Amino acid sequence: MHSRTTSSIKSPQNLSQVNQVLEPLRERRQKLDNNEAYRHKRRDQSGTKTRLRIAFGQFEGKRAVVSQIVAALVRAVLVALLVTAPALLMPTIANDTAQIVVVIAILASLLTFMEYYGRYPSIVEFRFAAPFNRLKYIGILVTVVMLSLISRGKTDPSSITILFTQFGSGIGQVIDFPYSPVRLVLLMLPSNAEAELVQDVRTAAGMAYMVSLAMMLLFITCVRLYGWPMHKGSFNVWINLPLFDPTRGGDIVERLKRDAGVNIVLGALLPFMIPTAIKAASDMVDPISLANPQTLIWTMTAWAFLPASMLVRGIALSRVAELIEEKRKRVYAKAEAEGLQRA
Repeated sequence: MHSRTTSSIKSPQNLSQVNQVLEPLRERRQKLDNNEAYRHKRRDQSGTKTRLRIAFGQFEGKRAVVSQIVAALVRAVLVALLVTAPALLMPTIANDTAQIVVVIAILASLLTFMEYYGRYPSIVEFRFAAPFNRLKYIGILVTVVMLSLISRGKTDPSSITILFTQFGSGIGQVIDFPYSPVRLVLLMLPSNAEAELVQDVRTAAGMAYMVSLAMMLLFITCVRLYGWPMHKGSFNVWINLPLFDPTRGGDIVERLKRDAGVNIVLGALLPFMIPTAIKAASDMVDPISLANPQTLIWTMTAWAFLPASMLVRGIALSRVAELIEEKRKRVYAKAEAEGLQRA
């Protein structure tokens, strides 16, 4: 019986019938295996992509932190170089003066690093609206370096110091006319001042005032011709004006315009008011000695760039007020158009 059954199964006809029955089952199983393998492959690929995205995001975050630290360090070093520039360029300097300069440079660089290491500004205005602060830094640096080289030329003359001395002397003589800021600076000197000191002050004042005017003209060009601060995209008012309190009350546009007007008026008057105030106070206290080269350099730089910085800030605030007012007009016009369409 068993042999008969075995022989019947092994016959070609029966084998073909069995294969016909099993073939769909094999195909179905193969399809299931392929589908299962495809699902595993997709899951592995999805997991790999997710891990790659997470790793890439972490790498980008670390790179952004490193870039921010490097940028803050570079700015801190640049500020330190600005503070130490007169001491480095002068041929000789007293030990006490060198120590004071080093301390001030360290403090200024630390403050700069802390300010720019933070994600959002706390003191520096228009930090994300270049080239506002860059123009001011370059202007002050150029003034300090040029005045330092002019002072160096007295004891260690060279071709570049002679060139700057002649250029500054010519500028000072051109600007030195009655009631000019340079003439007022000369009038604050004592009546018995030596002719050499008067010439040095005239040269330094003319050079510093010329560089400050050039800085203001460059900023006005950026505003009017290149559309500052919208030339590189959007402008955030609150992170670029950290000292401006929007909760004090009143309309923001009116407050910005008022602050802009105050800065512009003070910036225009300070070059005339500072020498007058120093001359008036010289009867009660000893005036500053401009015979010291470093005192002359920093006094003339502050006298020229404090008013210029206020003028530039006033122009910037006025520009921001214009942008806010234009945006309001667009929003109101859009709301009015939508209201008319609905009606």
